[in-house]
Amino acid sequence: MTEKFSLRPFREAEYPLLEDFLYEAIFIHEGVAKPPRDIVERPELLVYTENFGTRRGDYALGAEVGGRIVGAVWTRIMNDYGHIDDDTPSFAISLYEDFRGQGMGTALMKAMLDKLKSEGFAQASLAVQKANYAVRLYKKVGFEITDENEEEFIMICHIG
Repeated sequence: MTEKFSLRPFREAEYPLLEDFLYEAIFIHEGVAKPPRDIVERPELLVYTENFGTRRGDYALGAEVGGRIVGAVWTRIMNDYGHIDDDTPSFAISLYEDFRGQGMGTALMKAMLDKLKSEGFAQASLAVQKANYAVRLYKKVGFEITDENEEEFIMICHIG
């Protein structure tokens, strides 16, 4: 069943929820156990959430159903897996499992691309596991594969 949802910016007090969405964003291959929840405290993942809201390019939007945030997209200029340069925000997005496949991810991505364009950014980037079904979503909203390694695609969307 498709839930009625609305999109809105995160409030500063809600930034800690990004840790939950970061955990949800971790791609797990079929048949592999989920990692422990504290994985989001590793340095390579902390770059997505630590002191969020304090840097240029820090924006977060939520998909809300019944007063509860069930999905999030956020950007940050950071040295993450999808880092291109110091003028290109990297994307992170996830939805709670029960809310996937209902159009919320597409709506969140498009809304964030609009936000970044209005803030003067020319492009955005992301890294995604090659096996992740979300590759189709990213292509649909305008991201293109520009590089790859053994496991991931690096994708850029030109928005400026």
